[in-house]
Amino acid sequence: MSERDPKSLLSSMGRSPWVMGARPRTLPASVVPVLVGTATAVGAGGIIWWRFVTAMVVALAIQVATNYVNDYADGQRGTDERRVGPVRLVASGARTVSEVKRAAALSFAVAALAGFALAAAAGWWLLGVGLASGVAGWLYTGGPRPYGYAGLGELFVFVFFGLVATVGSAYVQVEEITPLALLVSIPVGLLITAVLVANNLRDIPTDRRSAKMTLAVRMGDQPSRWFYVALVVAAMLVVPLIAIDRAPALLAIGALVAAVAPLRVVLAGATGPALIPVLGDTGRLVLVFGVLLSLGLVLGG
Repeated sequence: MSERDPKSLLSSMGRSPWVMGARPRTLPASVVPVLVGTATAVGAGGIIWWRFVTAMVVALAIQVATNYVNDYADGQRGTDERRVGPVRLVASGARTVSEVKRAAALSFAVAALAGFALAAAAGWWLLGVGLASGVAGWLYTGGPRPYGYAGLGELFVFVFFGLVATVGSAYVQVEEITPLALLVSIPVGLLITAVLVANNLRDIPTDRRSAKMTLAVRMGDQPSRWFYVALVVAAMLVVPLIAIDRAPALLAIGALVAAVAPLRVVLAGATGPALIPVLGDTGRLVLVFGVLLSLGLVLGG
């Protein structure tokens, strides 16, 4: 298979280019906040299922749109020309910038329509939250001054994927911001931030050459590894605090089993292609943690 035939390369991997461009290994970052936030509603009024499904659509659509924006923006800037990780649509030539822009716009439109339905049911001020989330997704690598290039990506991921998505998913169920929702959003945000750190740790050499000053580039290799470890450990340390309110939440500590593999690779000093599995393993850790924590919240509700 020739490296000059990106469409055939992507097809040979068993997935369409658009699925690959959506970066399915990172999508637990959208699913888990909605699961966990919704689970806090058990025992506090019950779950309104159509709102749960609609919130999931909003979260997934915003992340997919953000991934497409990242793809075409980095492709235009030449950041992805010498990638270590998976093939990108624009940089590989599998899709044009205009095609990926349209895909991003369509994804944002789906999020907007679903968000409008939630706002109509739970409060029109949610439209502002949705708009802020969409703008944050676009400005991550899009626009003239992308914050992902200034080392602020981790902060925004923690805020929007952790705090906003989790608390927002709880709010559309019970229509109030509860202390429990705020608390559970912290470990969710920490672990999702670890996904980005894993990605940026792998890309330090290529990002540095492209002047993409991510937090990992600014911190350096070894501090970034310890930052990754600290995020995982800190997330687990919050679980006992959640268990004060809902004891079965301690089930989430079981996610440490899923943390062993990525932590071992990161601490061993792996670089380049050897770090590629860490991204998928960290996404799996987020999903396992989210499912176990949600189960514990439901059982304790």
